[in-house]
Amino acid sequence: MRRVPLLALTMLLLSFSSGCATSPASSFYTLNAIQLPEPSPAVVRPATPIMIAIGPVTVPELVDRAQIVTRVDANRVSIDEFARWADPLTSQIPRVLGADLQQLIPGAIVSTYPQRVDDNAYRVSVDVQEFDASVQGSVMLAAIWTVLPPRHGQPVSGRSVAQEAVSGPGYDPLVKAYSRALASVAGEIAAAIRVNPL
Repeated sequence: MRRVPLLALTMLLLSFSSGCATSPASSFYTLNAIQLPEPSPAVVRPATPIMIAIGPVTVPELVDRAQIVTRVDANRVSIDEFARWADPLTSQIPRVLGADLQQLIPGAIVSTYPQRVDDNAYRVSVDVQEFDASVQGSVMLAAIWTVLPPRHGQPVSGRSVAQEAVSGPGYDPLVKAYSRALASVAGEIAAAIRVNPL
């Protein structure tokens, strides 16, 4: 008669101990604009604000996922199930580029919804070809971009390659390095807009 309660107690303890074994909590990361120095007083804001529409932005399928991907070697990557992007890179990258451009071009009005902007806007499309973080402690971002000036102006295209050192272990320094790389790309896009004034 005592076997049944003992068996029930054993099963209860086993189910309780297995319930305590939980997986680690996921951490979520987001890219952000780099705080740039204030423009010099000699920089004059245009009377009519420059309109910039960013999109579309494409990223390689390998990194177009919630998990953060790092490169182990030439033929192997690591996909961390517990280190995740807070939102897709295809929405983070244009948002951060837009915030960087607003700092680089004083008075600019930037939209990441190009379909809602009229013909008076500079249109920027970006094809991210590489978005790599290596175990050696650096990130590399390579992107082809095109700036189409308003009123059917002559498009300007370029390829930006930015490599940034990661300042320490973990994902926080890695994400900050990606943000610095995006600021570098934004700087080249801003230069292309400045040489094609309205």
